Amino acid sequence: MSVSIAIIGATGNVGQEILNILAERDFPVSEIFAVASRQSMGQEVGFGEHKSVRLEAIENFDFSKARIIFFAVNNELALKYVPKATAAGAIVIDNSSAFRMEDDVPLVVPEVNASAIKNYKNRHIIANPNCATAQLVVVLKPLHDAAKITRIVMATYQSVSGIGNAAMDELFSQTRAIYVNDDIDSKNFTKQIAFNVIPHIDSFTSDGSTREEAKIAEETRKIMSADIRLTATCVRVPVFVGHSEAVNIEFEKPLTPGSARKLLREAPGCMVVDKREDAGYITPVDCVGEFATFISRIRRDPTVENGLNMWIVSDNLRKGAALNAVQIAESLWADHLSP
Repeated sequence: MSVSIAIIGATGNVGQEILNILAERDFPVSEIFAVASRQSMGQEVGFGEHKSVRLEAIENFDFSKARIIFFAVNNELALKYVPKATAAGAIVIDNSSAFRMEDDVPLVVPEVNASAIKNYKNRHIIANPNCATAQLVVVLKPLHDAAKITRIVMATYQSVSGIGNAAMDELFSQTRAIYVNDDIDSKNFTKQIAFNVIPHIDSFTSDGSTREEAKIAEETRKIMSADIRLTATCVRVPVFVGHSEAVNIEFEKPLTPGSARKLLREAPGCMVVDKREDAGYITPVDCVGEFATFISRIRRDPTVENGLNMWIVSDNLRKGAALNAVQIAESLWADHLSP
């Protein structure tokens, strides 16, 4: 058996990765539709090695043609078109933040809370979490089950692809401009991103945090179904693909670095690369194109009773977005829709 699929936002980074991963994982597609803005109508996008799909315009797309629809667009477009898709009978897997924190919409990372997928029936929407949250909770789940996490202090080092193609182009053009002594033009960032880091992702809130930092905390608690205190500082770095996180975790019970390594080696979606030697750890360059979330630098925090530090890296376009969305679709199809 197979199912009809549509990707809304098929020309963007995440939309293209969804197409790639559906093909790579041999998802049972009966018919596939690629949808973008009117300006892209009639162009083609690749689906697998030997197939292409002609783009249709979102403004007049017939949502009833697809059973499962992936949305890889901004909040404004998601709020406008997701209700039209569900009204047409489709089940939506949405990558925006528009519906994530609504009580009747499941927010899912399959390695952590696949059982929540059944709640798609509430509104026919399943939300995909923030890219930084997705890779984090895959790591937290086995540790929390073993020793109960009470508090997390973390800093993220997020690549420019989290914003989109234009941000990647800006990093490239700014880097080139510096080398040839041209003027630096910043359109997608508040400051120069080339050879710099920017401690500001999304808008500021009244307490001085940013929405990105708040999202990680809120989404982690919802996905984990746990009252975990979490504080984050989110930083944009001059990396094209791959988000990194320096994470300090406090537990209710003792957990040694060795026990944490063993738990994470056995956990779905995790890969431990933790050699205490030069290059014995994973960096963003190493994770590009990979499905796994990588964990390195696991060590005891001597300043608290039960604490560990670790370094978490993942391809943000994959586990942080497209892969997680496809994994949701796989579970949805296998456990809830397939005859």
